[in-house]
Amino acid sequence: MPTANVRAAQPSADRRLSTLVRHLLPSSPRTSPPAAAAATATSADSLQPFPTMASPSVFAGIAQGPEDPILGVTVAYNKDPSPVKVNLGVGAHRTEEGKPLVLNVVRRAEQMLIHNESRVKEYLPITGLADFNKLSAKLIFGADSPAIQENRVATVQCLSGTGSLRVGGEFLARHYHERTIYIPQPTWGNHPKVFTLAGLTVRSYRYYDPATRGLDFQGFLEDLSSAPSGAIVLLHACAHNPTGVDPTLEQWEQIRQLMRSKALLPFFDSAYQGFASGSLDKDAAATMAAPGAAGFFISRVAFEANSKLYFKIRRFWSVAAREGWPRTYSA
Repeated sequence: MPTANVRAAQPSADRRLSTLVRHLLPSSPRTSPPAAAAATATSADSLQPFPTMASPSVFAGIAQGPEDPILGVTVAYNKDPSPVKVNLGVGAHRTEEGKPLVLNVVRRAEQMLIHNESRVKEYLPITGLADFNKLSAKLIFGADSPAIQENRVATVQCLSGTGSLRVGGEFLARHYHERTIYIPQPTWGNHPKVFTLAGLTVRSYRYYDPATRGLDFQGFLEDLSSAPSGAIVLLHACAHNPTGVDPTLEQWEQIRQLMRSKALLPFFDSAYQGFASGSLDKDAAATMAAPGAAGFFISRVAFEANSKLYFKIRRFWSVAAREGWPRTYSA
């Protein structure tokens, strides 16, 4: 009986294979059944086995990418046997013993979320959590911002810093008339990569002066003065990465006047709000004043750095329209 069962099952398996081959390979609907069976058998015989682990991979020609220079510092730190080593890689809080530090406010917020039985796990809208977007915009622009009060701010919740920059970069590459973005020299290492992959042409402007260890303000203004009208300009809102050098309030005012005169588009990157001065409002002085001093205005804001939630990254980017223009969304 077992032998009979095996023999009975074999034709059924052959039929299933023949049916699959007929669907996958071109065949003529006018072919007679015997001819079709012969063609099917021939087609089945010509099928090539799918690549397996034992055969060469179809991706064998892909070269391994370079290691991330920032994360590479952490790798070197972990390998260093020195008892007095210091990790100068990712900017994360540590205890006196060098252990990861979770802020007390984060612990309290986690407990509030755990005990909030009204929270659900449903899909969010495509633009993200509405309350999160609303409060985030108020944090970076100010609750009394005319742009917010006049409903001229559109905010989208994104995933990670590179994710939000990529969304903003692709939005500009698709919908904005000028596809050149100027970034400070130096800047965060991911900026040129992300904006290039988003479809923008990346240029640089002078920012840091090694001789004075301060801002090269004259070079800053000269380079932006030479930029084409309407060009995009990436600005660090505060705690410039990697130098820590920021313009003064008076210098920010000159920057705004120059950008307005040349119709340049400000693209603020704010990752350390609250860390430069210890005040959330003081560190947002540049972004709070920007909607009233420029035309359209874009801001990318990160919370993982100042809240130390690197494994729960949440960021957003906003577009503020000039006065008299309605708020618009574009997908």
